[in-house]
Amino acid sequence: MTSRDNAAEAVSATGTPGYEQARDELIEVVRRLEAGGTSLEDSLALWERGEELAKVCRHWLEGARARLDASLAEKKPEGEQKGDG
Repeated sequence: MTSRDNAAEAVSATGTPGYEQARDELIEVVRRLEAGGTSLEDSLALWERGEELAKVCRHWLEGARARLDASLAEKKPEGEQKGDG
């Protein structure tokens, strides 16, 4: 099983979309808001959904950053300080 398969299983188990799914839906929300022609109530609902999706994307990106930082820290030679290159 790949990490992508694991992510898909986690999404179905938690109900939280994966990064790509949230990003794609967020793009669609922005497109609809920019196109206009929706009622104020619909626009507010779209805005709120967009905020939720942005939080999901931010969560995934922060997790990826933390994993990358941890991986890089493990590979750093002894004595080398964080930020030294």
